[in-house]
Amino acid sequence: MKDVYLLSGFLGSGKTSLLSHLIEQFKTEGLKPAVIMNELGKLAFDSRAVDDGIPLKEMLEGCICCTGSEKMEAQLQMLLEGEEFDVLLIETTGAAHPVEAMDAVLSPLFASRLNMKGIITVADCKRWLDRDKMTPQTRMLFFEQIKHAHLIVANKIDLLTDAEILNVTMQIQALNDEAPIIQTSNSKIPIKLLKNMEATLHEKEVQEAAIGKQLSLSSRLHKFEEPVDQEAFEDWVRKLPDTIYRMKGYVPLKGHKNPFLFQYAYGMVQWLPEYMKMSPEIVIIGDQVDKLEIIGDVPND
Repeated sequence: MKDVYLLSGFLGSGKTSLLSHLIEQFKTEGLKPAVIMNELGKLAFDSRAVDDGIPLKEMLEGCICCTGSEKMEAQLQMLLEGEEFDVLLIETTGAAHPVEAMDAVLSPLFASRLNMKGIITVADCKRWLDRDKMTPQTRMLFFEQIKHAHLIVANKIDLLTDAEILNVTMQIQALNDEAPIIQTSNSKIPIKLLKNMEATLHEKEVQEAAIGKQLSLSSRLHKFEEPVDQEAFEDWVRKLPDTIYRMKGYVPLKGHKNPFLFQYAYGMVQWLPEYMKMSPEIVIIGDQVDKLEIIGDVPND
């Protein structure tokens, strides 16, 4: 039996960072992890965080529950038949309902081969404080991801005061009093905390919150035809509406040979130099992204 962990959490919460930390720790223990990553956009930017040599399957353009359990079962079948691994980590898109995603994994086809250990939800503590600014639909999904977790990673506490950390922790615990809460920065948790997890579905009503149903979350691929000024680009980012939750990709900057890896989540940006000539494009995720005016006014695909 191979243990399976499902990583849940809203867009930009820190799931990919958690995935990277867990992969390294499993490898240190002599265990070979395999990964299934689900992207809301057309490009698998997050999958570049997975080391070479790690079996990886990708599901693009939609959450597991919306893409269909048949496609998920096919990915699992290919992993089980074609790869050697000891533990499976599944990172869902930030628009996925965790219970719907877990149901897709719990197929009778794999009952004797996969042991579903549970849902690990990464909760963005900073976003929690401003949850009332979210649309009702996205706020409900945010709550559902926390409500149905077996382990909660209260992430980004380094951005909060001690009083805010206490307040957030108590409020999240009130929403789900069955799951342990681990306070973290950069989603760093020891894998020993995962060993005693058990995926018993909570006796709670599951509210549907899948993309394509109540949610209007969508993704947009934007290609840059010319380098942009970094200061002007960051000024554009600061003026984005609250309904833009996540951006990631490669932005060509004036004065630099290669595009920079760019990440945006909840008002915070990160730039990292890239030493290869990556395609200059970003994926934008949020509500009504088709109406967003992008710097340079370059048409998207």
